[in-house]
Amino acid sequence: MEQVVDIALSPREASDPVLVRDAAAEEAGMPLDVVVATRILKRSIDARSKQPLVRLRVSVSDVEQAEPGPPPAINDVRSGEPVIIVGCGPAGLFSALRCIQHGLRPILLERGKDVRARRRDLAAINKFHVVDPDSNYCFGEGGAGTYSDGKLYTRSHKRGDVGSVLDLLVDFGASPDIRVDAHPHIGTNKLPAIITAMREAITAAGGEVHFNSRVIDILVEGSIARGVLTADGSEHRADSVVLATGHSARDIFELLLAKGITIERKDFALGVRIEHPQAIIDRAMYHCDVRDPYLPPASYSLVQQVNGLGVYSFCMCPGGIIAPCATSNDEVVTNGWSPSKRNNPFANSGVVVGLSGSMLSSVPDEMHGALRGMHYQQDVERAAWRAGGERQSAPAQRMEDFIIGKHSADLPECSYPPGIVPYRVDQLLPEEVAVRLREGLKEFGKKIRGYRTNEAVVVAVESRTSSPVRIPRDPRSLEHVQIAGLYPCGEGAGYAGGIVSAAMDGQRVADRVAVRYSELR
Repeated sequence: MEQVVDIALSPREASDPVLVRDAAAEEAGMPLDVVVATRILKRSIDARSKQPLVRLRVSVSDVEQAEPGPPPAINDVRSGEPVIIVGCGPAGLFSALRCIQHGLRPILLERGKDVRARRRDLAAINKFHVVDPDSNYCFGEGGAGTYSDGKLYTRSHKRGDVGSVLDLLVDFGASPDIRVDAHPHIGTNKLPAIITAMREAITAAGGEVHFNSRVIDILVEGSIARGVLTADGSEHRADSVVLATGHSARDIFELLLAKGITIERKDFALGVRIEHPQAIIDRAMYHCDVRDPYLPPASYSLVQQVNGLGVYSFCMCPGGIIAPCATSNDEVVTNGWSPSKRNNPFANSGVVVGLSGSMLSSVPDEMHGALRGMHYQQDVERAAWRAGGERQSAPAQRMEDFIIGKHSADLPECSYPPGIVPYRVDQLLPEEVAVRLREGLKEFGKKIRGYRTNEAVVVAVESRTSSPVRIPRDPRSLEHVQIAGLYPCGEGAGYAGGIVSAAMDGQRVADRVAVRYSELR
């Protein structure tokens, strides 16, 4: 017999399998001498009381539980019908793997380099302030998530099977803990090997992966997608094209607009990265002077309505590093990441304002079309680049100075590798953003003791939280509303907001591609 019980233990107790077994057996009313197996199904930290607890959902059984079997065998699709997938991020990779399950042959085209070769280009940003527009934190094998954290938390359970995405990641080398943690996280240091294993599985099955293959045109005959053209002059043809390019691929939005293929402006968010010493966040969230060694570095999630718009934290990275995520040499963009151990001395998070089209004051009146939000992003990012000395140095201001509108004469130590420079970030940002951030930070300081402090630094800008453009698609077939066989997919198309939701969207699209091929036969 198997029973599932919920228990709450101290962090130390929760780290001991024997104590977990004993507590779960007691909760289940099962004598210890009949307990054969226990398995943790869910794990979360409850820090609401003075003494933090670890809450566990545990399966207790008096019979042996079957060990997870090997991953399913991958089809040989060398003779399968081709599917072109543009972009090798989570949407593209998981779409390719699902295509293989359907017997289809994926052809992945990635503008950037393979996951390991990207490292040299990231080092060039950090050390020399040089951005390769095709190989950076946003572009390259694995997409933006590979070198910016690998957090797997999503609320998008209605979009697909979260478990299938996590299971695949475990099959390719991720820790099984991601199946049970409330906020699963892989870590930037571990993701490259996982992404490499995925690519090797795709090519072993007969799929293709082409790097340094930036798409410059979509081949359309009548109103049907027939393939793509890459910058080296190569044509790749297939009856289905999955567009999984990510939301930083602005040239794709411009290409679609130039070809008369419908795109739409979408609401998005913009703000800053805020970094605290991790010890401040630990003290506030765990109600202690020194964090219990059995507890992970603390995180937070904050939201506040200010003048009709949401101000909220985004992509919080405990024990993390602020990353330079520009895709062009004339802009500064920040993001954040953590290694798997989350053992750096700082905690950073995006703090952003949700914006609608009517709020974009800095964009000229004539730019009211689909790219209005994209131009707004660009304007702020370029202003940050100029403020940073026309390098990848980021303009920054101490938090209290930002709130009261004061220049910071000096700045605290910061994890941002290219470095930060003192600047009035409150004046750099558009007024509709700066005013709301100022009021939001005041309220955040009331919610978390010690959050509002000049030991924290505000770093500009956090502008790539989500796509400012949507590529509309039919809700049933998932094809573009205008072009048959063209499948907008993932974050860049406006249908996802992170690794897991993008992966699920890639799977859904692959399922619909398979249906289309069966109908065409």
